[in-house]
Amino acid sequence: MMSEKSKLKKSRANWKEKAVKKGENERYLIKENKRIKKERDKYKDDLKRLKNQEKVGAIQNISTISDKETLVYITLQLFLIARISFRGISRVLSVIGSYLGLSKTPCVQTIINWVTRLSISRMKKISHKITESSRDFICVIDISIGLGAGKILAVLLLDTRHHLLNKGAPMLENVHCVGVSVADTWTGETIADFLEKVIVVGGQPVSYLKDGGTELGKAARLLNDRGYSSVCIDDVSHVIANLLKHEYQEHPMFETFISACGKVSKKFKQSVLGCLVPPKVSTKARFMNFHRLVKWAEQLLKHSPKGGVPKDSLISKLRKAFDKLPECKTFISKFLRDADSLLKCQKVLKTKGLSQDTYNECQDLVKTIPERSAVRIGFENWMKKELSIAIKLGLGKIGMPISSDCIESLFGVAKHHGTGEIKDANGIALRLPTFCGELTPEDAKNVLNISVKEQQNLTQSLPSLVKQRRKVLSNPGSLEDIQLCDTQKNIELIPESKKRVKNPLIHVISDSCHKIDVPFIALKKQNESFVEIETIEVAA
Repeated sequence: MMSEKSKLKKSRANWKEKAVKKGENERYLIKENKRIKKERDKYKDDLKRLKNQEKVGAIQNISTISDKETLVYITLQLFLIARISFRGISRVLSVIGSYLGLSKTPCVQTIINWVTRLSISRMKKISHKITESSRDFICVIDISIGLGAGKILAVLLLDTRHHLLNKGAPMLENVHCVGVSVADTWTGETIADFLEKVIVVGGQPVSYLKDGGTELGKAARLLNDRGYSSVCIDDVSHVIANLLKHEYQEHPMFETFISACGKVSKKFKQSVLGCLVPPKVSTKARFMNFHRLVKWAEQLLKHSPKGGVPKDSLISKLRKAFDKLPECKTFISKFLRDADSLLKCQKVLKTKGLSQDTYNECQDLVKTIPERSAVRIGFENWMKKELSIAIKLGLGKIGMPISSDCIESLFGVAKHHGTGEIKDANGIALRLPTFCGELTPEDAKNVLNISVKEQQNLTQSLPSLVKQRRKVLSNPGSLEDIQLCDTQKNIELIPESKKRVKNPLIHVISDSCHKIDVPFIALKKQNESFVEIETIEVAA
């Protein structure tokens, strides 16, 4: 038998053998972990180095801004196309300036000056564009208000053959601004006087496209008396809105419906049904968008089916907020019957223009309205009248522009983009020409050709609501200074006349050439009307 001492030695030998094997394994794992970590760190460093090389290569491949003209062009694109604010443009350029090689980022005031000079340069160059073409044009006119007493009158030129050269309704890039003016009030006489100034420089239009304003209609009649005879085209949107207004404003349920919508809106706000509040419809020109409110009411009533419902259900809460809205179901259905058909016609006429084909298409669309309805009779009479004008102008097959949405869009963009809280009429009017037409590198070159003195001669004499606010609001007792500021002359922009332009009956349109593959209808003027003489292939 083994002694206790020998047993102890043997047990100790076993322990040593296990410890040696365990130590070898741990040392091996430590070495392997160090090797793996070293390789991992090496791979990370290589990946980081490659990414930096790619970044440097990408930066080197970016075209840097080599001259000021390119910088102005990029800035104007950010303002007019990307619709970024002046401060936003300055921030964007400061972020990407290092990649574009900019040593100094233009400040906000510099960007404002470039946009202002773009308006000045376009009004200077528009007379050159006008006289270089012999095509006829339509004069789109409208009045809009800003903050304060000033009202803005704008005059745009639109190619009569827009629907031959372009698909869809006229947009801002398809028009040219040839006149902007601000006045406290506009009457038929003052509008006619301003339009006469534009006609002397730019030529007499074949027609005026306007809304249903009485002042604009009177101005057109006065110009006819002065020898500038042109036909008037009524905007389709305003015609439809007026037809619906005359038919439904005196309806017995109209006031009930308006009142019910207001009460429903109050009950829905700050509640679980807040997502169902009615759309906002302005009280002025209400029937331009009134169909949206009626459509909302129709959809809302469909959420309340017939029959009983649990007391605490959402349908029960919905019914409690209805007020007298369910009583207006007959009014809602009748209005939508007329409005839906007219709005479909409006979409066709805006996108394709008024021609014999679109006239027939609209005749089919209004068949859902009863024949004796004043809405249908009024719309059909208006179409017949406007179609006769289109045929007279030689646009019966092409499609006559019948929508003034382009000038409405112009006012909308100018009032919200590039202006602060104070919507100064003169400030808005000053930038209207910048939003019209297509932006080209030549515009940036023309901006740099406008001197500081030339800009100051135009802008320093203008009344400014912003300056008045800064001067008067924080200084009690200085209210009389507002009247002193009001004595300053408002803005008036018209193209510069050229000595070689002596005939005020010059017809104009486009400053670019577009190759078209559709037949162009050559027209011959005869007895104050246009007669088709041949069909030829042309490059516009």
